[in-house]
Amino acid sequence: MNTVTSQPRRLTVLGSTGSIGTNTLDVIRQTGERDSFEIMALTGHGNVALLAEQARSFGAKLAVTSDDTQYQALKDLLSGSGIAVGAGTSGLQEAASLEADWVMAAIVGTAGLQPTLTAAARGADIALANKECLVSAGELFVEAVRRGGGKLIPVDSEHSAIFQCLDERHREALERVVLTASGGPFRTFSREQMADVNVETARTHPNWSMGLKVSVGSASMFNKALEMIEAKHLFDLTPDQIEVIVHPQSIVHSMVGYADGSVLAQLGVPDMRTAIGYALSYPNRSALNVDRLDFTTLARLDFEAPDLERFPAIRLARTALERGGLQGAVLNAAEECAFEAFVEGKIGFLAMADVVEAVMDDLCGLAPASTISDIFAADAEARDRAREAILKTRRAA
Repeated sequence: MNTVTSQPRRLTVLGSTGSIGTNTLDVIRQTGERDSFEIMALTGHGNVALLAEQARSFGAKLAVTSDDTQYQALKDLLSGSGIAVGAGTSGLQEAASLEADWVMAAIVGTAGLQPTLTAAARGADIALANKECLVSAGELFVEAVRRGGGKLIPVDSEHSAIFQCLDERHREALERVVLTASGGPFRTFSREQMADVNVETARTHPNWSMGLKVSVGSASMFNKALEMIEAKHLFDLTPDQIEVIVHPQSIVHSMVGYADGSVLAQLGVPDMRTAIGYALSYPNRSALNVDRLDFTTLARLDFEAPDLERFPAIRLARTALERGGLQGAVLNAAEECAFEAFVEGKIGFLAMADVVEAVMDDLCGLAPASTISDIFAADAEARDRAREAILKTRRAA
């Protein structure tokens, strides 16, 4: 009798040493037998000790540090393992080019755009945690996925919730999507209080455990602003179909409203492994060792409209959606520069939005992108303008 043996599923994790990446590897450990998966490539940045440990533990074919200066250190750590080592932009491209069936795109920032595009173009299923792919290059990225023939599965908890609730068989009945936001650590702060906050208070999220960039983005609600632009491209929405509501408990991850007045919501405890597990197992669901939602212990679920004066990022996202073109790329690049300036103590918390708005207004006339080079050119110009705006802010302070 012939025995049919299924081939291991080939996986690559771009950004394996960050919070999304480490949780992805945890989910892979939990989901099925280890021999059900073959890890093709793992990539990280400066934490080469963790990257080497991950590569050895999972038997990766290739380990890549995006930091060229860490190449030799990574090579030494993996000496004798038989694991290939790469570094820099070329290393990331090599990792993305390996024939993995499923790729977690979790590299933070625009550095993740080109390798994720490469993986999409060759037909891999993309589990998307990198916001810049859609915020900066929405139309181009969605088209690359379509041409490649793979699936695009969102990993952000909010977009995963919409993905699970949106019935494409009845797309004509779709009325709106509602992205929920926790409101972050400053939800009840006045503008005067927010003017004095520092990085340490901004990085403390009330419900989620995340990296510095996402935590500060949650505190300013720029994270939600980027998610609004992502939602537009992920689900082919018009700007007026995208709503944001503050939900402090982070139990309802997002909702979809239909023409008959029905609203479908996805609920769960705040744990990014749930969305990662769904992306890994889609269209199936695998058992995960995460906390279960206990409705008997929920005292209340609160919802409130976002305050656009205290959190202007939502207003700026709406502006970018309405203007279209390269405004998403401009907003993203300016926000990254403003975030770095805030972390370095060069500008205050509230000044981040002022910098982003100034750059968006300066570059609102850019022609729409036709190539990825147009995206990078807009990104570079926006960063130059943002640095100028930051200098002006510092001089005025």
